[in-house]
Amino acid sequence: MCGIAVIVSGIKIILSSLDPNFVSPVPLLEQQTLFSVDDIKGVLRRRGPDNLGCKKVLLRSGVSALPGGEQDIVAFVEDEDANDGENSHMGGGGGKEFIEELQFIGATLQLRGISPIIQPLVDMSGNILVYNGEIFGGIQMSSGSNDTEILMQHLGLCGCHVSSPHNKAHTSGERGTSVPELLSRIRGPWALIYWQSSSKILWFGRDAFGRRSLLVHWPTKEDPRFLLSSVSPLASVNESSEFADGGQIAKTDFWEELPCGVYSLSIGALETDEDLIGEVLKHDWTDPKLKELITWERTSIQPKPEDLCASRQKGYCRKEKSPLTPSTLIEPKLASTDCLLTSLPHRVMIALQESMMRRTALNTIYQATSVDYTNKYNTPVAVLFSGGLDSMIIAALLDKCMDAKYDIDLLNVSFDGPFAPDRVSARAGLKELQKIAPSRRWKLVEIDADLLKLTSETKHVMSLINPASTYMDLNIGTALWLAAGGEGCLQDETGNDDTRDHVKYKSAARILLVGAGADEQCAGYGRHRTKYRNGSWLGLNDEMKLDMQRIWKRNLGRDDRCIADNGKEARFPFLDEDVIRILLDIPLWEIADLDQPIGIGDKKILREVAHLLGISEAASLPKRAIQFGSRIARESNRKNFGSNRAANQASAGSVTIHGNNS
Repeated sequence: MCGIAVIVSGIKIILSSLDPNFVSPVPLLEQQTLFSVDDIKGVLRRRGPDNLGCKKVLLRSGVSALPGGEQDIVAFVEDEDANDGENSHMGGGGGKEFIEELQFIGATLQLRGISPIIQPLVDMSGNILVYNGEIFGGIQMSSGSNDTEILMQHLGLCGCHVSSPHNKAHTSGERGTSVPELLSRIRGPWALIYWQSSSKILWFGRDAFGRRSLLVHWPTKEDPRFLLSSVSPLASVNESSEFADGGQIAKTDFWEELPCGVYSLSIGALETDEDLIGEVLKHDWTDPKLKELITWERTSIQPKPEDLCASRQKGYCRKEKSPLTPSTLIEPKLASTDCLLTSLPHRVMIALQESMMRRTALNTIYQATSVDYTNKYNTPVAVLFSGGLDSMIIAALLDKCMDAKYDIDLLNVSFDGPFAPDRVSARAGLKELQKIAPSRRWKLVEIDADLLKLTSETKHVMSLINPASTYMDLNIGTALWLAAGGEGCLQDETGNDDTRDHVKYKSAARILLVGAGADEQCAGYGRHRTKYRNGSWLGLNDEMKLDMQRIWKRNLGRDDRCIADNGKEARFPFLDEDVIRILLDIPLWEIADLDQPIGIGDKKILREVAHLLGISEAASLPKRAIQFGSRIARESNRKNFGSNRAANQASAGSVTIHGNNS
């Protein structure tokens, strides 16, 4: 996980292609802003603790020419410690003083490669890249390669063909691949900012599902800079720290979640305007397979009566068969030799297993860190663990993907000690995992929290969830932030509460596996059952499609920011491109059967996967969101409204937060 940002100063931004009503403020040399560059560096450094770098691209500075005059854009790159005074040669005359520049910031949590890297990367042509992501396919990667370095090499070979209504058409490079074409090929989560020096174009964007956070601030009179950042500095949220009843965060709506996609900012000058103009365009994805996943169209939605009957019969038969052995799991090619192995649940299990392998293979994890992963008591990968269906599947598959010499940390957070539902199911899940994998050392890390004592922490999490602003977001964000911190006590391997030795422990894992995307794709939410009752199969499919197409805004950006703040990287096995494809290829009635009771029909396909993995107890557990399973929602309601009942009466919809939070 990395933190990336760019600050664009002195340029008039044109958004006519995205927002015809947007009017860019006049850039000013002296402008008071909400926060400084150091504020951004501070929050990015928490995401990327290994190193922090900064580069400036000075486009022009001095005194503007008289109206109608011409000035060439001569960009050059400065290191962070360059003497700004050398660029402050403000001459006399009747013009306007100005500095037009781009400042790139990159903080790195290095997880791949042999040698350490420092972002931003700058190549021989003056191109600059800050990258937060992983390449799991689409671009050739060797086991010792680093994603950022490989991507920089490929970007350097890209031509540019961008035509802007306000600037001249940019055409550079004779090779066929464009930046949008290259980025469309990447399989895996990413957000990036890239300066293409020859064409004076700033490229930026995030992957098609929004698995990595990238916030945008479009210029305003209050702050005329154009800003991109992985996370919001605390100063972007009201500095007051007390909750008012009801209300919402008293903030300025400074940041927005950047919608998924590839964007360009083409910088040029008009003869009739002394300011530099930056025209923002959004580009289409070019990969046909990726576009199919984005549209999220399922072929088989509505079953015939005989289809539903056959599906239910097959489900009963599969549950009676013995679970697969570990050796069978590791060999997907055996699927052609056994009717059980050609079943739909097995296809999903294999896709998930391969997704896990891409995200946990040790030969792709950067070793030169302060953590010695050769030590048997350390582990490079942990699981956000409730003991529920999704996290149990992830844990069971992780056991198949990692060498048995490594421990696996299971991170569980509770706001009600041993009585929270997620703590109860986590302890039960630990016992079930120990049965199917007795040679593995499972470490259940019990993270207990008291919401009333989290005053400064709550304020901090409010800045992380920004621009989200509901109590639900704050509750989820707080639970995720504490869980990702990994600091708690170890549950004794016997699971015996009476003899449990409360040993303090902090997980050193830098990769955290999270079950996001399972409920959206497999009808795990209560609203899916409601939509099914009201609109049958078509209504259910439409709601699931809506969930997948807005997951970037409702969930993933917030979750990424809260987890990464601990110097950890969230990885989402259920949101692998191949897993999404497999689940879309399966008829909807095989994914879920909401005529069946809760704990059976919802996420039916994943429950069958759990049976194959030998975790049958987890296969029947109902869905519980982290804010309810950890009981932070109950404690939050008591703190802010006096009781759950009062909270329910206060919120017909989502109650939003006041910035005055104690």
